Amino acid sequence: MEFRELKVPGAWEITPKQFGDSRGVFLEAFKEGPFVESVGHALDLRQANSSVSAAGVVRGIHFADVPPSQAKYVMCPRGAVLDVVVDIRVGSPTFGQWDTVLLDDTDRRAIYISEGLGHAFCALEDDSTVVYLCSAPYAPGREHGIDPLDEAVGIAWPSEDRAGRPLELLLSDKDSAAPGLREAEEQGLLPRYDAVQEYIATLRR
Repeated sequence: MEFRELKVPGAWEITPKQFGDSRGVFLEAFKEGPFVESVGHALDLRQANSSVSAAGVVRGIHFADVPPSQAKYVMCPRGAVLDVVVDIRVGSPTFGQWDTVLLDDTDRRAIYISEGLGHAFCALEDDSTVVYLCSAPYAPGREHGIDPLDEAVGIAWPSEDRAGRPLELLLSDKDSAAPGLREAEEQGLLPRYDAVQEYIATLRR
């Protein structure tokens, strides 16, 4: 299992070793030792979610108040999604930057998105299934969103699906109505970089 930190600090791409034979494939989807070695603390699993999306569906950009926020270890056991992490931590050296990882049922990579970061993805195939291991339970009053099409963020969403056909982006009403990055900052919704770092430090003790 290989961990690679993305250009947004606090997010990692995880590539598992796959063992295949005539029966199929086996892999370790999560392993505590390599995770702790890379991230610096254990994953305190409090909730596991799953979503199934049609091609073109965009979910996000979602985030939660810090503390405790909601770190996510995300996998795609069926289909394919372009997964996106966005640095929304006010005061971060990489504030507003984003990076992507292709999650699919071929390479079977995962992405870990630590506390205080924004998360979104776009499904590249019908019935793409995403599984999230979360460090905190869903708390509606602490959950927020940023418009995934916000030009200030400038995510380069895919224009073609997994088969190379034109892709039409589909957003929920809630995500479409979410504020842009600057508006969310002005409203005081975004986490502060120093507060996020202080909270993550408590997880490493």
